[in-house]
Amino acid sequence: MTSRAIEVGAPGKVNLILRVLDRRPDAYHNLWSVMQAFALSDTVIVELRDGEGIRMTCEGADLPTDHMNLAYRAAERALTKWGGSQGIRIVVQKRLPVAAGVGGGSSDAAATIRALAILLETGWSSADMTAIGSEVGSDVPFFFSGPTALVEGRGERVTPLYLKGERWIVLVNPGIAIPTAWAYGTLAAARTNQAHPPKRLPQFEHHRGTGAPSSVTWTELLPLIENDFATVMEAAYPVLREIRLGLGERGAEAALLSGSGSTVFGLFADEQSAQGAAEGLARRPGWRAWVTRTQSQSAEASLG
Repeated sequence: MTSRAIEVGAPGKVNLILRVLDRRPDAYHNLWSVMQAFALSDTVIVELRDGEGIRMTCEGADLPTDHMNLAYRAAERALTKWGGSQGIRIVVQKRLPVAAGVGGGSSDAAATIRALAILLETGWSSADMTAIGSEVGSDVPFFFSGPTALVEGRGERVTPLYLKGERWIVLVNPGIAIPTAWAYGTLAAARTNQAHPPKRLPQFEHHRGTGAPSSVTWTELLPLIENDFATVMEAAYPVLREIRLGLGERGAEAALLSGSGSTVFGLFADEQSAQGAAEGLARRPGWRAWVTRTQSQSAEASLG
């Protein structure tokens, strides 16, 4: 890399709680979700180049490299916000599963915005970058406020949380892609009653006047883990239920579908248990498993 290039880690996330509420006038749904970032990540390299236009390549996955890609769209929005023209090259090195509910595309988009803010010396605040990200995708704002946050509305309202302690995460993907729009449509068709907002997490410590995030423990959080998509997605894809039960049989404190799928995650208290569970499940044909840990701080950018 040169001084005109920057490398940013783009971590994935799981939804520890995901409630899908009422449909909004803009055709999106209001959400109530507790999201948690984990250490496994893509790498996004952004380079300023001569001329104009955006060039993008993706390594490790067959993904579009035009406006169909969230990172590409993030670069477009960032340049519009900046108000100038600049040639940009984006390289995304994929490690996260694709179309799998772990936010890989959204995280790549956030990383692209963060990189351009530094390279172009925009002076943007986290709020400024969050606003740009909200124009790109519902999960993008979270990645400017993680590693743990309560996400509401379409995804634009993000309240950081302090989750005490860490957990090891086993991600298992059966090799299927679940389109987000289809998942929402399937959930809507399956519902017979209006969804209601869930109760807030108990015993949040509100540090008024200090700016410190509210606190929650794993002991408080684990009994509350749920996902409104889980039942309908498991009905459509029984393999997801098989994975969830398999993680539970191998000692997961909790196991759940992340987002609208198709990755199922299990939470483990120690690395040894997580590795053992992953090794057993990865033997299934077509299944892939990853072991990672909850992220304790936001990804940092590295200027070359």
